[in-house]
Amino acid sequence: MKALVYGGPGRNSWGETPDPRVIDPRDAIVRVDAVTICGTDLHILGGDVPAVRPGRILGHEAVGTVQEVGSAVSGLQVGDRVLASCISACGTCVYCRQGRYGQCLGGGGWILGHTIDGVQAQYARIPFADLSTYQLPASISDEAAVLLADILPTSFEVGVLNGQVQPGDTVVVVGAGPIGLAAILTARLYSPSHLIAIDKADSRLQAAKQFGADITIRPDDDPLEVVRSVTDGLGAHAVLEAVGIPETFELCTTLVRPGGRVANIGVHGRPATLHLEELWIRDVTITTGLVDTYSTPRLLNMVAAGQLDTGRMVTHRFALDDIIEAYDIFARPAQTGALKVVLTRS
Repeated sequence: MKALVYGGPGRNSWGETPDPRVIDPRDAIVRVDAVTICGTDLHILGGDVPAVRPGRILGHEAVGTVQEVGSAVSGLQVGDRVLASCISACGTCVYCRQGRYGQCLGGGGWILGHTIDGVQAQYARIPFADLSTYQLPASISDEAAVLLADILPTSFEVGVLNGQVQPGDTVVVVGAGPIGLAAILTARLYSPSHLIAIDKADSRLQAAKQFGADITIRPDDDPLEVVRSVTDGLGAHAVLEAVGIPETFELCTTLVRPGGRVANIGVHGRPATLHLEELWIRDVTITTGLVDTYSTPRLLNMVAAGQLDTGRMVTHRFALDDIIEAYDIFARPAQTGALKVVLTRS
């Protein structure tokens, strides 16, 4: 088969690799029908995730068709159409029993495209298949479903829920890329009084408006003054970091009000300064997290019911064989206007 293989920082290639096979009785082999590229994949290529070693097949977001199941798989059959979650779950360790699947101690967590081969390939092995896939109704397209593999549950759980967004809150989302847009989309479910998006790219600020932001700001337009002007000088109730660089995290801590929450979603590859000398007295809560994907069934139901419109997030479509071009387009959003790119089987 062909797959996208990581060759070290700044290097990837699309070429022939061995077909995946069932290794554990709980595995399934899936033909990849649709896949997307995540900002985390760009962090890997940037050298920010050293656990990913050269030779690894990248990717952790896919929709596919089951081709083979291990002897211990009971909930899937050959031919089933499934969403492959970005998080794998053994189901029996202490963290899985708490629903904290991202911290799985039994060989799961974020492993696809990280510590084992991922899904940017023609075929993929999905460990713990009964707990790490979701059967899809015919009413949800591959393109809509693939956005539920990672960015929707990540933004919802690590951003909106960790940030404890409540009706009437002022919510700031720093970074209007796919994760930030998904945070805006799901924050709207809680009827905030203001949804403010901050980004450098005009195209992404325009997208943020389409997804529900009522105020958009460039970083050089004095975000602190704008936020204070709509909050009686107090600052935002919840600030969601959706970039993953020190500057954006530090900006978030300046925009939050006393008693507010900063929810970090972004993947950081460098240390960020934490100004505890200023924050400790303001009762600010800071949360971090890897998505657990416990919300995926709920989000699938909302997409199926028409309550979440994810279609506008996909800006570019490619055949799977054109994945190198897709990476180039996705990595240059300011020039290309790319939000999410979706690649499908030819």
